[in-house]
Amino acid sequence: MKTVRLLDGATVPAIGQGTWMMGEDPRRRAEEIATLQEGVDRGASLIDTAEMYGEGASEELVGEAIAGRRDAVFLVSKVYPWNASRAGVIAACERSLKRLKTDRLDLFLLHWRGEHPFAETIAGFESLRKAGKIRRWGVSNLDLAEMGELFEAGGGGCATDQVLYNLSRRGVEWDLLPWARSVNLPIMAYSPLEQARLLFDAELKAIAESHGYSAAQLALAWVIDHVGVVAIPKASSRRRLAENLSALAVEMRPDLRRALDRAFPPPDRATPLEML
Repeated sequence: MKTVRLLDGATVPAIGQGTWMMGEDPRRRAEEIATLQEGVDRGASLIDTAEMYGEGASEELVGEAIAGRRDAVFLVSKVYPWNASRAGVIAACERSLKRLKTDRLDLFLLHWRGEHPFAETIAGFESLRKAGKIRRWGVSNLDLAEMGELFEAGGGGCATDQVLYNLSRRGVEWDLLPWARSVNLPIMAYSPLEQARLLFDAELKAIAESHGYSAAQLALAWVIDHVGVVAIPKASSRRRLAENLSALAVEMRPDLRRALDRAFPPPDRATPLEML
């Protein structure tokens, strides 16, 4: 498995497992759990969840999936912005830990910016880190200007910014991604398949098939080909998981990159950070 190095020297797999909208359908529960477990066994040991996902249902599913194998997993969850006061962050983390049936998170993120000052949120994160409840903290859905504010508020310990990034959403390449590279801050790309919509894109399918790949393989391979970027696609079935992981075998040759750039042009100006 290709890996990405965090600021503290720890490494995480370049392809992890997202869980948005998982744990909400009892009929799919057994397959979702089996998929997460197989993903961990195959090296996709980063599992990303949030208190927002099914109002805790995703965390409960993940907790069941990682029972007995917690040490093999890099566990990520997120706090709602309205829970991101100093005390609120701590309380939210305790609730997440209970649902996940674990004593710590490897990474705890602010899900998006809210009304609480960054300094308060950071103070809550640092209290949790010192108490051993979390090992690292980071943010999600913050643009370059907001990352500057975060650092000015004492956020130099931020481990990542998780943002929407895929072939059809390339705006972060204009400013956020180059800045992140300049400070060695890894980026986590959520919805790297654009909630599966890229799988049906005619141009992408044509390019992929002409090189012997599937659209999913090529879209994911393109994301993780970028230095310091982790992709966290969701796979609700073992079949989808296998296709996602097969992206590791794609050879991103220059001619292939050029073809993708023609079909999905890089940004030519600054644009507002996109979110889902």
